[in-house]
Amino acid sequence: MKLSVIIVNYNVEYFLEQCLYSVKRAMKGIDGEVIVVDNNSTDRSNLMVKKKFPDVRLIENKENLGFSKANNQGIKIAKGEYVLLLNPDTVVEDDTFEKVIDFMESHPDAGALGVKMVDGSGNFLPESKRGLPTPLTAFYKMFGLSSLFPRSKRFSKYHLGYLDENEIHEVEILAGAFMLIRKKVLDEIGLLDETFFMYGEDIDLSYRIIKAGYKNYYFPKTRIIHYKGESTKKSSVNYVLVFYNAMVIFARKHFTGNRARALAQLINIAIYFRAFMAILSRLWNRFILPLIDAVVLYGGLYFIATVWARSMIYPEGGSYPLPFFYYVIPSYIVIWLLSIYFAGGYDKPVRIKPGIIGLMAGTVVILVFYALLPENMRFSRALILLGTAWGIIILPVVRMLFYWMKVPWIQWGEKHNKRFLIIGDKEEAQRVSDLLNSSSVKPEFIALVSPDEKLEKDEVFVGSISQVIDIISIYNIDEVIFCSKSIPHQTIIDKMTEWKDADVVYKIAPEDSLMIIGSHSIHTKGDLYTVDISGIDTPINRRNKRLLDFFLSVIFLLFYPALFLFQKHPGGFFSNIFSVLVGKKSWVGYYELSQSEYHLPKIKKGVLTTVDGMKIKSEDRDVVEKLNLIYARDYTVLKDMNIILYAFRELGK
Repeated sequence: MKLSVIIVNYNVEYFLEQCLYSVKRAMKGIDGEVIVVDNNSTDRSNLMVKKKFPDVRLIENKENLGFSKANNQGIKIAKGEYVLLLNPDTVVEDDTFEKVIDFMESHPDAGALGVKMVDGSGNFLPESKRGLPTPLTAFYKMFGLSSLFPRSKRFSKYHLGYLDENEIHEVEILAGAFMLIRKKVLDEIGLLDETFFMYGEDIDLSYRIIKAGYKNYYFPKTRIIHYKGESTKKSSVNYVLVFYNAMVIFARKHFTGNRARALAQLINIAIYFRAFMAILSRLWNRFILPLIDAVVLYGGLYFIATVWARSMIYPEGGSYPLPFFYYVIPSYIVIWLLSIYFAGGYDKPVRIKPGIIGLMAGTVVILVFYALLPENMRFSRALILLGTAWGIIILPVVRMLFYWMKVPWIQWGEKHNKRFLIIGDKEEAQRVSDLLNSSSVKPEFIALVSPDEKLEKDEVFVGSISQVIDIISIYNIDEVIFCSKSIPHQTIIDKMTEWKDADVVYKIAPEDSLMIIGSHSIHTKGDLYTVDISGIDTPINRRNKRLLDFFLSVIFLLFYPALFLFQKHPGGFFSNIFSVLVGKKSWVGYYELSQSEYHLPKIKKGVLTTVDGMKIKSEDRDVVEKLNLIYARDYTVLKDMNIILYAFRELGK
């Protein structure tokens, strides 16, 4: 056997499916096998593999063993002359395997090979080729010098930025996302070091290959798409700790004496520095807007109160007492900010309308509390209303300034429904169009484009693939979707690279699949369109659902001595109150099924289910599936209230 492809999967079902379709194409004419090692995924990855790819050898682990151990499981049963370690969030070109095997056959000195990787928009990923992380190289990388001087031979050794990305080179380190290795080399040097759980194992393996006298090659004559999640995790403290601790393991294993100590010390410094920066970055992104809102609201209200006091309250001299400025105004601002938060005014992308609604709701709350205060603590209703007017003016100005500064999470104006261009043959393009129309996207416009360079007259298509740039401009397209069943993957990558300045998002619709994949990262929400619509998964709906659960639990607890009389199971009702109060359960959830056609957003287990809201209870699978789907797609707190009121006597079950 010539080739064994090993894919380690963990909860990326849709990406794995797309990857396997591309691997299946690339395997044509090659004597090979595909081995998927699943690290105890909780999604439907294993079911999907068994159903759609019965020829794939599937290893189902009962726990997450990590990248190294799982790959070693696959290598131990691999029969191929070459072993390819491949990430599940990748797409290979149709002739990738043929090209890389031909290169290895003609270069007997090659121990391993990596290819050119691009992201979901066709942009080159610099980690396609890397240098050995010596103390100096690590220093330049960790403290940003490699980013400042990306082409320097001295400073860019980590990503070898001075080497042409389109030429074949001998390199030191290959990326584990695509790493083709001779099986006899693995037999000689050993398998992946299982000390590394998630990061660093590819660096260690690459270095051991070189130490054994073989060469590692960067081979850009074929490409893969890598929907890497790494970029979105670099701001997390956990990523910093895991990644840099892997570097410490590498240093202790391969360097001795002063080099090992220097690198270990440098990495420890970097861990604290990067962890601090990661925490700072997260705090900055999360609290910068509320902090600025608080400052401008306080400043405006302070000025208004000072002018109002001099002109209206104390015309002969004097001002409001200091406690008013120290305690009362800050209290107003806290209520306003909390109201804006609960109205969704800080949910990203940040929009103006929820912020104004929250501000006005906060004003109502303040006026209610104001009316309950004793006379000597009522300073002025006019100040509250003037402060609200100031907020209505200044908050949009703050957001407009952020928008002009090109802050990515600010949305100016209402977001229009997206306009799509689908490239594929007639049948497949229409299938994907129907998929879009059944999803939560609600397209404003869909244009179908033929994958042929020259198009015979056809009313279904607006043009051919050679006319796409003009079509994007004429129809104001937001997203371009490639039907992989109709178009070779190398053509998809070619076109993404060719059109990367067109200011559109690219996605891929795998054949016979109910999803569309795209953009930059496997961790970015919104990159996946599926028929299972996730209205319940929006931040504001999740927050409102939790608030409803909490407040109902408090009310039920306070009035339990009366309410338990109406319950079929009073003891269970009391227990459920505390389970919901601490967040272990929700008052309403899905009706649980062992397997579901739809990939619904995860929510807490419900005391009641969607079926409990029916007058005539039914456990018919199709009915239950649709009830769960409608609940997830069109969720509001009123749905929960209706189900709770209808099945109130069942709250103890």
